[in-house]
Amino acid sequence: MDLYKIFIVEDDEWYGEILQYHLSLNPDYEVTLFKTGKECLSNMSLQPDLVTLDFSLPDLTGDKLFKKIRDINPQLPVIMISSQEDISVAVNLLKLGVSDYLIKDEATKDLLWNSVVRIRETQTLKKEVANLREELGQKYSFDKSIIGQSDALKKVFRMMEKAIKTNINISVSGETGTGKELVAKAIHYNSNRRKKKFIAVNMAAIPLELIESDLFGHEKGAFTGAISRKIGKFEEANGGTLFLDEIAELDLSIQSKLLRVLQERELVRVGGTENIKLDVRLIVATHKDLAEEVRKETFREDLYFRIMGLPISLPPLRERGGDVLILAKHFLDDFAKENALGSIHFTKEAKDKLLQYYFPGNVRELKAMIDLAAVMCENNEIDADDITYTSTKREEVFMAEQKTLRQYTCDIIKYYLNKNDNDVIATSKVLDIGKSTIYKMMQAGELE
Repeated sequence: MDLYKIFIVEDDEWYGEILQYHLSLNPDYEVTLFKTGKECLSNMSLQPDLVTLDFSLPDLTGDKLFKKIRDINPQLPVIMISSQEDISVAVNLLKLGVSDYLIKDEATKDLLWNSVVRIRETQTLKKEVANLREELGQKYSFDKSIIGQSDALKKVFRMMEKAIKTNINISVSGETGTGKELVAKAIHYNSNRRKKKFIAVNMAAIPLELIESDLFGHEKGAFTGAISRKIGKFEEANGGTLFLDEIAELDLSIQSKLLRVLQERELVRVGGTENIKLDVRLIVATHKDLAEEVRKETFREDLYFRIMGLPISLPPLRERGGDVLILAKHFLDDFAKENALGSIHFTKEAKDKLLQYYFPGNVRELKAMIDLAAVMCENNEIDADDITYTSTKREEVFMAEQKTLRQYTCDIIKYYLNKNDNDVIATSKVLDIGKSTIYKMMQAGELE
């Protein structure tokens, strides 16, 4: 563990040594004493983590030395120690950005100890937040967060590259399960707003009577139950990115209020009067055709043009070719690692079955399918029989595989033969075909 470097600048050698000795009782601290401001400045290349300054130095006053230190390292915390008890001096220094102001007396060394502990904890938290944001940026890098190599996906990447260069609004469209929120996060965490918040809101999940308050906030007493002020999602995302999923579900009465906020770049909380300035990057998503919703007059045309910005259309999984197998392996490896299952692989038959499926639920459905297959398989090998189609829509499951009309006809007859205990006559009546047709297909081996 690296030592925490502290510079003490104090012209009273005896007093400085007391402070140095007291702080050095912590073995994690490396404390260096300087008698002048110039000595301190000449050693700033050693990159201290914190500096304490005597306000009345022989060569530089504390406030002037503080400004010179800030010119070198604007983020470096500085504690001012002074015999000045004039409150205005302390206030002015704190306004300049001094981390703490201590009066020289018998309690100073203990107050200094507590101040250093507090500042160090704050620095540690800031580093942890910065590291987490860096990790998020890596996690949501395009090639790690959105898996695939298909041409269809590469087109999406090209649009995302354009999106991160400016603050233009983004509209993401695509079927359910294609990864619209993942794209929104990747854009945010690779943009110049990555150090601020990413706030996601599903418009379809919020009751109509709560949407306005949830988006724009409210003041205490604005309505029954408003027992305190609430900050809305727009304010929460200020400086960052607000992701409004299922934007097409937004009621017309709220659409007009959203339009005003986007036009004015400010809002007024429900029940309030204060205009709150906003700097928010908006990303919206929908699985519907917004242009069609405009034609149906369920979505405002002026809002449509305001939010459209840069459109990004996500391809359904069935149009991404070999990405199905790349994603399947990715999900399988993740699930196996999380559950300590060892190495699991797909048979050729399992891969063929995955490539033939329609995937109405897209990437989300594929993940659920692979997780289940990993549980059901034997000997760490996923076979075709371990892959269960998870769609709840019967017609989509039936049409999932690419077959000829003759093959589909065979499937239909097989289904009704099984249902009717292989009664050919009953099956021919249900399907309105001749029983001779069924017998001929049996003889040809098509209905085994």
